[in-house]
Amino acid sequence: MIHVQPGVYRESLILDASVTVLAEKGPGTVRIVAPHGPALSVNGGTPVVREITFEGTPHGGASVLIGGGAPVLEACTVTGGRVDVVRDATAEFRSCTVEDTTDSGVHVTGTAGVVMEDCVIRSGAGHGLALSDAARADVRRTTVERVTGSGVVMAGQSLGTFDDFTVRHTGDAAVVVHTPARAVLRGCRLHDTGAQGLRVAGGPGSAGTAGTKTDRDSAAAGQEEPQIRLEKCEVFRTGLEGVLVGAAAELRLRDCHVRETGGAGVIVAGGRTELDGTRVVDVPGTGVAAMDTAELSVKGGTIARTGANGVHGTGTCTVLLTGCEISTTAYTALHFGGSARAELRSCTVRDSAQHALRVESAAVLVAEDTRVERARMTGVDVLDADAVLRRCVISDTETGIRLDTGHRPLLKDCEVLRPAGTGIELAAGTGAVVLGGRVEAAGSAGVFVDERGEPVIEDLTIADAKGSGLVIWSGARPRVRAVTVAGTGKNGVYVGEGAAGLLEDCSVSATGFPAVYVGAGASPVLRRLLVHDTDEDLSQSDDAAARFEQCRTRNVKDATMPTAAEGEVAAPAGVPRAAADGQSTGAPGAQTAAGDQLPELLSELERLVGLEGVKREVASMTKVMQMVKRRQEAGLQPPPLSRHLIFAGNPGTGKTTVARLYGRLLAALGLLADGHLVEADRSALVGEYVGHTAPKTTAVFRRALGGVLFIDEAYALVPEGQSNDFGQEAISTLVKLMEDHRDDVVVIAAGYPADMERLIDSNPGLASRFTRTLGFDDYSSADLVRIVEHQASRHEYSIGDDTASALLAHFESTDRTERFGNGRTARQTFQRMTEHHAIRVAELADPGAGDLTALLPADVPSAVTG
Repeated sequence: MIHVQPGVYRESLILDASVTVLAEKGPGTVRIVAPHGPALSVNGGTPVVREITFEGTPHGGASVLIGGGAPVLEACTVTGGRVDVVRDATAEFRSCTVEDTTDSGVHVTGTAGVVMEDCVIRSGAGHGLALSDAARADVRRTTVERVTGSGVVMAGQSLGTFDDFTVRHTGDAAVVVHTPARAVLRGCRLHDTGAQGLRVAGGPGSAGTAGTKTDRDSAAAGQEEPQIRLEKCEVFRTGLEGVLVGAAAELRLRDCHVRETGGAGVIVAGGRTELDGTRVVDVPGTGVAAMDTAELSVKGGTIARTGANGVHGTGTCTVLLTGCEISTTAYTALHFGGSARAELRSCTVRDSAQHALRVESAAVLVAEDTRVERARMTGVDVLDADAVLRRCVISDTETGIRLDTGHRPLLKDCEVLRPAGTGIELAAGTGAVVLGGRVEAAGSAGVFVDERGEPVIEDLTIADAKGSGLVIWSGARPRVRAVTVAGTGKNGVYVGEGAAGLLEDCSVSATGFPAVYVGAGASPVLRRLLVHDTDEDLSQSDDAAARFEQCRTRNVKDATMPTAAEGEVAAPAGVPRAAADGQSTGAPGAQTAAGDQLPELLSELERLVGLEGVKREVASMTKVMQMVKRRQEAGLQPPPLSRHLIFAGNPGTGKTTVARLYGRLLAALGLLADGHLVEADRSALVGEYVGHTAPKTTAVFRRALGGVLFIDEAYALVPEGQSNDFGQEAISTLVKLMEDHRDDVVVIAAGYPADMERLIDSNPGLASRFTRTLGFDDYSSADLVRIVEHQASRHEYSIGDDTASALLAHFESTDRTERFGNGRTARQTFQRMTEHHAIRVAELADPGAGDLTALLPADVPSAVTG
């Protein structure tokens, strides 16, 4: 124990033994001023130095040099020069002050280590604490302040642990870590800096120090901690960014608070960064930015009150946000470009001055269970990029969702509520997939499909739009199924000039304008549309070419929409037109309830042209079904019987018409609840991506419950040579549903005879369920003449014997190639005859009543062209 009396000692103290040197009269009474070199040198032992001031020379260099041993300095002051801890020494500093140094305050190199507790490093001309090589530092309750460089600089393989540590008033960043150095900061405060709060940069030979992707994934799974960790730290009032990661490092901020920065809150340009429960608020730039190859994960944090974007991603970065809140941003809340990939799960985005989410270029967005509120522009804006949104809610924005891309974005079970403008806007040429969900209280259109758009929209509800519910603009061709439109200020469905597409099984009600508007030259197909509880059902231009198939109205004051008899297709101008198969299912009004009397239905079946073998088979099955019904009523078990059928025949041979009658017959017998017909093909059953087919098939099947599911061209479900096609999934789903609902539905599969055999062979379950095949032969020439005669009678034309003979000759001479349409060919022939008749009669000076109705041999196409 060496007691040093008060005074100034102009000499150097060298220690290499385990002694204690202390100021007899306490701190500030003993000053050791080196005339040259260090004032204190420790070469070995475990000496203790207490309450002594060491001053270096004015020429710089170290005031204290610890080259060996394990000294402890307590309540000491070092001034003028730095503290060097080198080689393999280990030193402890307790309640010490290092100040007014000409370069770094404390420099630790080699394999040396330091422990600093309750210390202050201040007023230095360089960095506060510098670690290099394989140095180690354990720093607790210590402050670095008013240094011209950084508070802490770490390089090489150094390792630093900082608890309750404060860095403030620095000329550069508070903490700089050059990879592959490692740092842990807990409960620290980094503020009032000239640059960043934390800067992670590459060091010599540091390329690739973040490890492989497998290494990083293992670290993320808890097998290894990240290189740099900040826990419960505060970063505020920085000169530049709060945190800047410019190297391939691994960084985690947990329960930290970044605020009032001079630039962005956090910028990540490489490596892997996790923000867990971290708040980034009140920053003048972007809250969190990822670029280049960075991997960013944000969990349960808040990003708010930013002067630019909340989150911005570009380059090839990946961004995952889970359970986050992003709010009050001056620019777009989340903006992703380049080839970035972003995922949002259970996040909330609100109060953006621009868009809430914007994805552009080659970026990809996946958002699930995310809420968007009060964006002044668009809730979700996709430009040239791709996006998948599932169970998202967008409310109180200017536009709800806008998609302008050549990709095929997916919106699944999303809700758009109270947008000031359009709910969902699909820009020109965009082909999105919208499945389920709701658009409510749009200030303009509920859904707008711009020109050339070919989206798929299914099971969507559009309610209380101030404009039209669904707008199909010029040249668009959407496929719309099971969409409900109600309570619109204008039209329920607006089909613009030259538009087309398919609307199937939709419902429109309570519209301010006519429920459906069809513009000039538009040719949509409206199949099984229900218009109800509105003033007017249809308004269309004179040259509109819409097709109405099996449409219905209910509680409509001014009903003009064609509602064809069952089995017919309604003509655009309201003139009845024959069914696609070219024959009638009976007199007008044949679309009756399922309780039609059996004799009337059998008579209707018998009146069909041709199909003698089919009519015998159906009549025979009806008798069997009658016996089944009687046995059931008598309390007897019904015999094993499959009601599912294969209809094998060429196009236009009456398959759809017979299927519709078959359903009505079973309903009349009480074996089906409704007997209605639901038509489907491959496009209605098979999805466009993995996981889409089974729900799609199930939805169609459920619409057919109580009636008949008619699958046209069913063989298309098993394309030749494609064993992995999604059609196999549709078949498997159908087989299970047919078993689960064996008494509730009848399935009829139709198509070419040879191809139907391939279908049955594709799944063992089909052969046991489809045990009866009805063959539909091509119509004879005489049958085709009868169909034309029936068409003429319905449209108030007359055909004489000579004209009938000319028709027979015409059909006899017609080549029956694969393009031959049977009943459709007969209908087309009749249409051409009426055109020729009109041209001929127009040349007559004063045509009489007979001239206006009589079709002559000259009107038969073969005669005209001959």
